[in-house]
This record gives sequence, C-alpha cells and structure tokens, in this order.
Amino acid sequence: MNSKSMTAIKGGPAAQLAGDEHWWKDHYEWLNQQGYQLRPRYRPGWRPSWLGIDRLGVEYEDGQFIVRGAVLDATRASDGDVVVLKRINRLDHPYEEELTRYLSSGSLASDPRNHCIKLLDVLHPPDELNIVIFVLPLLLPFYIPYFVTFGEAVDFIQQVLEGLKFLHDNLIAHRDCMFMNIMLDPKPLYPNLFHPTDPARSRDWKGSSKHYSRTTHPVRYVIIDFGISRRYRPEDLPPCEPPIISADKSVPENQKGEPCNPFPTDVYLIGNLLREWFLQIYVDFGFIKPLVDDMVQNDPEKRPSMDVVVSHFEEITKSLSGWKLRSRLKMRSEWGVVRFFMSVAHVVRTATYILRRLDPIPACSKC
Repeated sequence: MNSKSMTAIKGGPAAQLAGDEHWWKDHYEWLNQQGYQLRPRYRPGWRPSWLGIDRLGVEYEDGQFIVRGAVLDATRASDGDVVVLKRINRLDHPYEEELTRYLSSGSLASDPRNHCIKLLDVLHPPDELNIVIFVLPLLLPFYIPYFVTFGEAVDFIQQVLEGLKFLHDNLIAHRDCMFMNIMLDPKPLYPNLFHPTDPARSRDWKGSSKHYSRTTHPVRYVIIDFGISRRYRPEDLPPCEPPIISADKSVPENQKGEPCNPFPTDVYLIGNLLREWFLQIYVDFGFIKPLVDDMVQNDPEKRPSMDVVVSHFEEITKSLSGWKLRSRLKMRSEWGVVRFFMSVAHVVRTATYILRRLDPIPACSKC
C-alpha cells in the first residue's frame, strides 16, 4: 500500500485530494502569480492538519473539499476579498464568455435593472488554450439565510422578475434560470463574511458566522450561469431552437424534445421557482398563485411575457398592506408550539422595525 493510500485511511476521505481538486493544486502557483491565492488545502505539498489527531477531517478548515470541481474560492491579493474562480471549457460552453462579458460591460453594467453576475476578471491558463477562468464575486443561494417576512419575499420576487425582464429586453434567453442559478450578494448581511464552503462558519473556521436580517440590511439578488444562454438579433425573433434540458426537468416543452421558443421557457422556470419555493413551502401566499399559474401553463404560447409578468406583480404588490408585508412567513411544516413562540418573537422584532421606520419591503437602492 502506497503512502497516499495510508494517508487517506488514517485521515479519512478528506485527507486526500480527489477529482478536479488536483487541477487546482497543479495551478496553485500560477494563480498565486495572477494575484489569487487558494486555500492551504491546494498548496503543493499540503499535508492534512489533523493527521495524528483522533478527529475527523471535516472538522478542520483544510478538510473542506469542493463539491463542484469547476468552481473554487480564492483570496484576491490586492484587497483580501474572497472571490470565486470558475473554470470554463470554451468547447463545452462557446457563448458563456462573450455573453458574460457583454452583460458586465458599458451601460449594461451600470443599469440598475441588471441583476446578472458581474465579471471581475478573466484568466487564461497558459497550458490550456480552450480553458478560461472567470473571477466572480462570492455569492450565496438566495434562500440563505431564511426569509422572515412577506416583504422580504416580495423584494426577492421583484428583483428576480426585473432581472429576467432585463435579459429578455436585451434579447437574451437564460434557458436555465432555476433555483440554483439565483443567488444573493452576502456582503450587506454578513459583516465579516463566512467560510466559502459553509455559510454557518466564520471565515477563519474558528466559530460561527453572524448575519443581519434582510429587512435591516437589504440585499441584491443575482442571476448566474450563462453557459447555455443565448443572445438573439431582432431579425431572429421569435427564435425556435431544439430544447436544452435544464436542471429543472419539469419544463413541458423540454420533455417533448421539439424545437421551441426559449423565452417562454424562462417564464416557466421562474414561475416554477416561485411555486416550489414559496407557494409549496409557506402558507398564505395565495396572492401570487394566479400569476404563477399563468407562468407555468403547459402551452408555452399561453404564458405571459416578462413585461406582463412584471406589470402584474407590481399591481399585486400595491394591493398588499403594510401589515401583510411585515407579517412573518410561516412554513407549512412548522409545529404549532414552534409557530407560537416564533410569532411572539416576531411581534417584538416587528415593533423595533416600525420604530426604526424601516420599510416593510427592503429597499436595495444602496446595496
């Protein structure tokens, strides 16, 4: 048995790099020269810090391995910020670099309706011509931490609908705008950030992270991953293309396998996100059900455009009282006793928000 196998046995599975982790280790020094430092785990010659200690590797900072091999966090040397490196193969995703650059440039980058991820830098590994590395901001899934009030949820829906309408206004179909591709900028919420592999842990892995609420510290929601997105010319409309199967397998037209217009598919994907993450998880969300039902119709031609969706949701929002917007979101799975105590705590919290004159729908003008 070789020394690597012995190390893996003694230190557990985290004691040895696996899969794409080797690629990052092999490029550690080059990335360092470009101004981006990877975690100690990927430093050449790394040895697990827990060897010889009767503890599990997952309890240690350098025992945190990556789930998606093409994505890894790094520290930017120029300012100490944590960023995300995304390795892209141009042969697999020939349009992603061009489209991401386009959305991060010129007047589009400064447009407040643009909720697309901002490209910070692009790196070109010298040994692989078809590989580029995007440098991107560190983000969190949109549902972390939990939504607390209807106003916070309404703010999320407004921003995401606005962001998708912006894409469609610029003749861009995302084609995969499901829940994994909607994120948030965590900086307003987490004053000291968190560890990139676990939002519940502090950045140095020595304790728990601390965060504010979305009401006191509004956040900006971000649409990511343009690997299968397409930008069209006016003369190409309406487009009709073979479906590309997204991570959401429920899209009716994708199951048929026939050429279709990807813009109504986007409407379905966002509508299904609202259905699965709000209507099905929380109670008292009936005010968005008619709109969501329209968005997820089986016939793509019967779905509303994003112009209509945004306009309809604006009218819905105007109909909601301040009391409704400040009310606590209650999960369908909550136990009665838990719901009672959480509701009492929410009354106290809401009173402080009112005294501080905080808007029931968080205002993200400065975030």
